[in-house]
Amino acid sequence: MRNTAVVQATGIEHADVVIIGSGFGGLAAAKQLAKAGVNYVLISSTPEHLFQPLLYQVATGVLAANEIAPPIAGILRRHDEADVRLGKVVDIDPDDAVLTYETPGGTRRIRYGSLIAATGASQSYFGRDDFAEKTYSLKTIDDARVLRAQIEHVFAEAADADQETRRRLLSFVVVGAGATGVEVAGQLTELAKRYYHQEVSVTLVEGAGEVLPPFGGGLSAYAKKSLTRSGVNVLVDTFVTDIDNGKVTVKGKDGTEQNIDAETVVWSAGVQAGGFAKLLAEATGCETDRAGRLLINPDLTVAGYADIYAIGDMTSLNGYPGQSPVAMQEGRHAADIISRKTQPGTPFIYWDKGSMAVISRFSAVTKLNDRITFRGVIAWFVWLAVHLFYLVGFRNRFAAVVSWLVAFIGTGRPGFAEVERETDRPRERERVAA
Repeated sequence: MRNTAVVQATGIEHADVVIIGSGFGGLAAAKQLAKAGVNYVLISSTPEHLFQPLLYQVATGVLAANEIAPPIAGILRRHDEADVRLGKVVDIDPDDAVLTYETPGGTRRIRYGSLIAATGASQSYFGRDDFAEKTYSLKTIDDARVLRAQIEHVFAEAADADQETRRRLLSFVVVGAGATGVEVAGQLTELAKRYYHQEVSVTLVEGAGEVLPPFGGGLSAYAKKSLTRSGVNVLVDTFVTDIDNGKVTVKGKDGTEQNIDAETVVWSAGVQAGGFAKLLAEATGCETDRAGRLLINPDLTVAGYADIYAIGDMTSLNGYPGQSPVAMQEGRHAADIISRKTQPGTPFIYWDKGSMAVISRFSAVTKLNDRITFRGVIAWFVWLAVHLFYLVGFRNRFAAVVSWLVAFIGTGRPGFAEVERETDRPRERERVAA
C-alpha cells in the first residue's frame, strides 16, 4: 500500500479514483480497481470495515466486536494501488471535481478523476427523531456495544430484584421485523434461556402484514411461528405511536392502541440517507426519494456527472433491496466502467443470489428464488456457511467459528467476555445510567 495521490502546484492533491466509504460496496470497488491495476484513494470515517449483518451478534454477546470489524488497512495491505485515508468528506465541487475532507491532522482537498460514493445510510425514525434518544439502533460497532452494555445491565440488575422489578427490567420491544429485528428478537429469548436462565418479555412490532416481508408466503409464516414458539410476542399490521416512561404505545390496523412494557427498545425499522448523500444531492442537483436516497442513473452515475458514481444504501435504483450483495455488485460494476473493462454507460443489472435470515439457534430461512427455499436447520447451516465465507480474513473466520461453537453448541457468550477499557465505552455508561 502506498500514497497514490499527487500534490499539484495549487496544493490540491490529485487521484485517479477516490472512493468514499469502507462498507461492502466501497471495498468491493477497491478490490476490483486493484485487479485492474488502477490506483485509488479510499476515504473512510472509521478505521475498520464493518460486517454490519452480524452487529446483532455483537450486541447479544455471540461475537466480539473485533471479529466483525477488521482494520481497512489490513484488508487492503497487499494492494499497492491503495491509499487509505481516515477522514470525513465535508464538501464537494462536482464541476471542478474537488473534494474537501477533514482528517485528524486538519482539512485537505483532493481532485479526482472518478469518484465512487458508498457512504451507506442511517436509521430512520419516520419523523419521530425523539425516538433516537429512547431506543437502541444497530448501525455501528458503538451501537452494538451500547446495546450489549444495556443487556448486561438489565440482566445483572434483575438477578437480585423482586419479581415486579425483574419483570420490568427484562421487558424488550424490537421495532421492525426485517432480518435484523427478527434476529435480535430471536437472540434475546435464546440469551435469556440458555445463558442467563431468566424469563423475559420480548415483543416484535412490524407495520407490514407479516414478518420478513421480502421473503413472504411460507417463509414469513414459518418465521413468525418459530419466533412465537421461542417466546416472542409478534405483532404485525402494528405501528409504534409513542415511546415514553418504559412503555411503547402501538396502534393496530383496526385503530386499537395498547401500551407494552419496554425497559429496552431496539429500533430496526427503516433507513434514511443523510450526510454525504445529502451533500452530493445538493451539489449535483440529483433527485432523492423520501428517505433521502439518491435516484441514480442506470449506469450508477449521479445526475449529469459521468465521473461520479454512487452505490449501496445511499441510492435507489430499480427497487433493488438495501442489502450488501447489491452494494458489492454495484461497486464492482462502477470499478469495471472506470477501468474500461465495461463500456461507459452500461446499465447495472443486479443478480439476486437470494436472501436469508436467522430466527434462533438451528432455525433460519433462506430464499434463493421463488421455487428454491430452505427453512429450519438446513437454512441455518447455509446461513453460517455464507456469512463465514464473506467474513474478511482467516483470523476473523477462525475466531467466528470458535465463538459460534461456544454460543450455539455450548451455552457461553464469548462477546460478553470481551475486554474493553471503560474509557472506550463512554456512551455505554451514559445510556445505562439513564
